[in-house]
Amino acid sequence: MASGYNAIVVGAGHNGLCCACYLAKAGLKVLVLEQYSSPGGMTISEEIVGPGFLSDIHASGYLVAKLTPAPEELGLAEHGLELTTPDPNWAQVYPSSRCLTVRRTLKATVASIAQFSRQDGKTWGKLYQRYLEAKPAIVTKMNAPPRSLAVEFASPEIIDGYRFHFQSARSWVNENFTSAEVKNFFACCALHAALSPDDALGAEFAWLFASSVQDVGVSIVRGGMHKVPQALAHVLQANGGEIRTNAKVDEIVIANGRAKAVRLQGGEIIGVDGIVASNVDPHHLVLDLLGEEQVGPAVAEKIRRYEWGDSFFVIYAALDRPVCYRAGSEADEAGYVHAAGECLSDLSQMFAQCRAGLLPAMPMVGIINESVIDPSRAPAGQALMKFVLHFVPYHVVGDATGRICGAHWNEIKEEYADYIIDRLSDRFLPGLRDRIIARVVQSPLDLERRIPSAVHGTHQHGAFLPYQIGSMRPIPELGRYRTPVPNVYVCGAGSHPGSGVTMAAGRNAAQIICADLNLGFPGEA
Repeated sequence: MASGYNAIVVGAGHNGLCCACYLAKAGLKVLVLEQYSSPGGMTISEEIVGPGFLSDIHASGYLVAKLTPAPEELGLAEHGLELTTPDPNWAQVYPSSRCLTVRRTLKATVASIAQFSRQDGKTWGKLYQRYLEAKPAIVTKMNAPPRSLAVEFASPEIIDGYRFHFQSARSWVNENFTSAEVKNFFACCALHAALSPDDALGAEFAWLFASSVQDVGVSIVRGGMHKVPQALAHVLQANGGEIRTNAKVDEIVIANGRAKAVRLQGGEIIGVDGIVASNVDPHHLVLDLLGEEQVGPAVAEKIRRYEWGDSFFVIYAALDRPVCYRAGSEADEAGYVHAAGECLSDLSQMFAQCRAGLLPAMPMVGIINESVIDPSRAPAGQALMKFVLHFVPYHVVGDATGRICGAHWNEIKEEYADYIIDRLSDRFLPGLRDRIIARVVQSPLDLERRIPSAVHGTHQHGAFLPYQIGSMRPIPELGRYRTPVPNVYVCGAGSHPGSGVTMAAGRNAAQIICADLNLGFPGEA
């Protein structure tokens, strides 16, 4: 049995690598094990459509990590991480051919919103100012282990914010905005946590998402999203850590109530005399790697009932040349574009269809103009785009488009992709269908097959729900990065603060681990 490691991290996603970097900087001998052929997890880039066309397979935006100290503390820029932040940074295009943009200055964003409603533009200025005032507290909360519920609700200031915290996006936008298009834009922001206009938490998330886009901007990683795990891997190795790929962990070996080793697929056993940290999804960790015997029936049953949220559907498209938006040049120049309906009812209908098991007729499509912002992603003169549908059912029972027969993703995904491309061509991107020279379609089943932690074709290691956030994420028994096994920890998106490229979960877990081991946390000033 190989041994000599103080820490083993299961899963080389960006949070696992981030956690490993801090543990190595704290003086531990660290090994990261990754079942895939390369590090990255949800932050990988591949030439999935064809040679020369480099697509970000899962995550495409670099936003929330700018609100954490990890990139600076670990010196990722010195290890090859380069960002491009376009202006306009974000756009929403409507079937009416109008366009709303988030620019790099508040004044320019307010002017864009004012095209729909001058009052709504002024309101956004006030709401953004509120964010700037609250930003220090928001950043502190995100970059620290979550407070217990007893502490959380004992604070007088929490009472004032309680209603807003659980408010739906529909309620909030109706309170604050007048234009149907502006309401739709902000409600679409909540979709990045898979929250419908009528879900609790939608208001606060929409405000935070839009505010952070205004504040620090969503960047595209120059050269591909995989540059994030590459930079983290360089930092880890510079501090004596190791990474093994094609190394699937089948079991965390427990003896006398503590993790003593991990067993790989094929039988190899690697010993550990310190801790094991898991960056895999909570279901896989609890039920497969640990098992009900180790965690107890109550924890196992809660994880079986864990909610994953709505599924994604992705089309990666290589084009013979760039395609322009009907809404104009601002959308052409933006890194990220929402293509949606005109009003809240369109979003609500999409969620109702999706959650009823129907293929949505009008899904909100997130469009990433990858090669426009980073020309290295495609051969000269050609283009690369990524279309992410928010959302589709994991189990299909019917169709709301009126065009598709069948109910298994393997049989219907190409036909549904044709429907989406036709819809985009007719309403938002004229000529798109004729410019595509190659495409790859990934259904929720395909996304799950590529990386098992994308459970049900989701990206977030669990739905963002009132009872699956903070110290209750993923469940209360695992809510502060610890598990029922004393030296096994959670460090991925299934813990606070959740999904997205944040590095915060990995950094926060490292803080807890260092405290438990009586080590100074190397990220502290």
